Amino acid sequence: MAQARVRLLLLVTLGCLLAGLFSPLLWKLYLLLRLPFVWKASSVDAVISLQRDGFDLTFAAYESNYTVTDPLIPARLHHVHLGGQLPRAEWSAAREECIKRHPNWEVFLWDDRNASHFVQNRYPHILTMWEGYPYLVQRVDALRYMILHTYGGAILDFDLACKRSMEPLRQFEFVAPAANPVGISIGMMLASPNSSYVGDLVRNLPRYNLRWSFLPYITVMFSTGCHYASTIYTLQANTSPLRILAGPPSIPKLHMLNGYVDTPLFRHLGSSSWHQQDARLIKAFANVDQRISFAVILVVVVGTCWSGVLCVSRVRRCHQGRESWVSLQEGTDAWKRV
Repeated sequence: MAQARVRLLLLVTLGCLLAGLFSPLLWKLYLLLRLPFVWKASSVDAVISLQRDGFDLTFAAYESNYTVTDPLIPARLHHVHLGGQLPRAEWSAAREECIKRHPNWEVFLWDDRNASHFVQNRYPHILTMWEGYPYLVQRVDALRYMILHTYGGAILDFDLACKRSMEPLRQFEFVAPAANPVGISIGMMLASPNSSYVGDLVRNLPRYNLRWSFLPYITVMFSTGCHYASTIYTLQANTSPLRILAGPPSIPKLHMLNGYVDTPLFRHLGSSSWHQQDARLIKAFANVDQRISFAVILVVVVGTCWSGVLCVSRVRRCHQGRESWVSLQEGTDAWKRV
């Protein structure tokens, strides 16, 4: 009986693996969940450093009038505000600070009117999907990628108040700050037009457009948010043009935009107003090794499979016992007739 259970468990496990390989949904879920395991190896060569890039991560070496000689990123500053309501006063003030720090940059403000017109003209094949996102922040995130892919430049969250110019970062093809605990933050991104990576962010939007019931935070993060962008990053065949803004080894979180923080570049107002209730539970694990978290999930999944195997085995035993009893009863009746 024990051997039969083992064989059944192996068959169930093999079936799950095959289903994962041939099911697009399970394959995408695998790519999303593996991020904590592969991020370090995928991003180690992209982190900006003084040794390799000759870049001062404190920005103290760059004067306010510093100019990149041969910039790869155009001098364009984008902000997105959708939803019809006026921005908060502190958000508008933060944006004005950024405009003041970049006096020679082109400035763009994307609202419902010009954003819809832009998507309709440039990306008509995903217009219906973009308009149908259940959460406004998904439309904002997806629009970021489309804007950067088309025009390039820098795109910032409204709650980032600039303390100095981003000009020194224009020497790279793509830059985003490191996120906690893994991945990149999309609250600040700089990119050249037609960046291959940003293009992949746009192209994969329909594939990852999934709704996770009762988990709006997961729905956003897995479809358009930071986790999505970081997952697509790990799938890039060539990451050499990409850069991640983190910090020196002594201060690795120098440029992370988590909560109310001051970085060399920004004063972050920490206005993650779109976060839903499920985000509290998920963020409770922010300081836990994510590999441990997913190991726990794996144990739960295997335990559930094993419970299913035991249930199936018990049903089979009951069925076999019933058949044996019926056979015995039929034999007894036949003997009585004789």
